[in-house]
Amino acid sequence: MISLAGIVMSKSIRVGGDKMDEAIVQHIKRKYNLLIGERTAEEIKKSIGSAYPLEEVLTIEVKGRDLVAGVPKTLTINSDEIRDALAEPVNAIVEAVRVVLERTPPELSADIVDRGIVLSGGGSQLKNLDVLLREETGLPVMVSENPQLAVVLGTGKALDELKLLKEVTIH
Repeated sequence: MISLAGIVMSKSIRVGGDKMDEAIVQHIKRKYNLLIGERTAEEIKKSIGSAYPLEEVLTIEVKGRDLVAGVPKTLTINSDEIRDALAEPVNAIVEAVRVVLERTPPELSADIVDRGIVLSGGGSQLKNLDVLLREETGLPVMVSENPQLAVVLGTGKALDELKLLKEVTIH
């Protein structure tokens, strides 16, 4: 939470796109005895993954190695089961947002209600993550422009302004 060029509240959790990919790998391994790679899991996440129900159920063909027979195998999975597979990492993100909102000084609540929450990072591109957070918090939620680069671009801008960075850094 940033206000008046200063960090008011922060919380960091080690949950992002990689943890989502891992959750997909483990789900497919447990349910289908099929081993897939991280790249396949990421493709599944990007193609049919969502944090909140989609208007129509999407499907994708998945190829991997059958853990029982040891041979290549193809199966079809749908967006509803991938949403269920992503529930744990997505819920961790929702809970972290909730904790930050609860610990935010009341004076800033009006700003949050007016301006909302901005999501950044690759994981923020998960379909309907903004919708889920909007439902859970009752606040406006939007995905930043160019979310995959938003953090690194912001860091670069902060490093360009070292004097300002030193003023807002938590000691």
